[in-house]
Amino acid sequence: MSTKRLYLYPAWIRLWHAINALCFLVLVVTGLSMHFGTAEGKNLIRFDLSVALHNVAAIILTFGYAFYVTGNLVTRNGRHYTQRTGNMVPDLLKQARFYAFGIFRGESHPFPVTEEQKFNPLQKFAYVLAMYVGMPLIIISGLGLLFPETIAYTVFGVSGLVLTDLLHIVMGFILTLFLVIHLYTCTLGEKPGTLFRGIVKGYHESHE
Repeated sequence: MSTKRLYLYPAWIRLWHAINALCFLVLVVTGLSMHFGTAEGKNLIRFDLSVALHNVAAIILTFGYAFYVTGNLVTRNGRHYTQRTGNMVPDLLKQARFYAFGIFRGESHPFPVTEEQKFNPLQKFAYVLAMYVGMPLIIISGLGLLFPETIAYTVFGVSGLVLTDLLHIVMGFILTLFLVIHLYTCTLGEKPGTLFRGIVKGYHESHE
């Protein structure tokens, strides 16, 4: 049995991925600590420290996100997020069926990893929503909370600050859920650690 190695994760992607993951974990922990803290000071992390860590991690994540988007525009990595629109729904259903049933029956992957296709259709769909919809919304709402003077005083009679805070919390929850699912699907390689090694070393490995 031979091992096929594809270099799919260049150094800049691996660097961004590591920084983004670390910042996001800091944001989740500090965000939860602030959200569920009590007036008596019973917080997971001291409130003022949580605010400081949250703001620093958010700023780093924002610059990292700009770096990531720019990298996708100026390199060929952006091609991995394009979807075949004509076959999108059938492809999504085929991949969903594989995750729900086929993977437990030992069926072959319907969309094997290639140099031109790093992600399967369901991954592409989820990543585009997370990275090009969810991330901009959580960053914009976060900047609004960091600089509240930029927020409209009211929107349809409702406080703009409340709406911005609500959007930030909802997007934080959705992206955290995405992170949990992302970590689970990363265990679905040939071995539980195969895909994790790929993002560390840069090479996707498969056996033929």
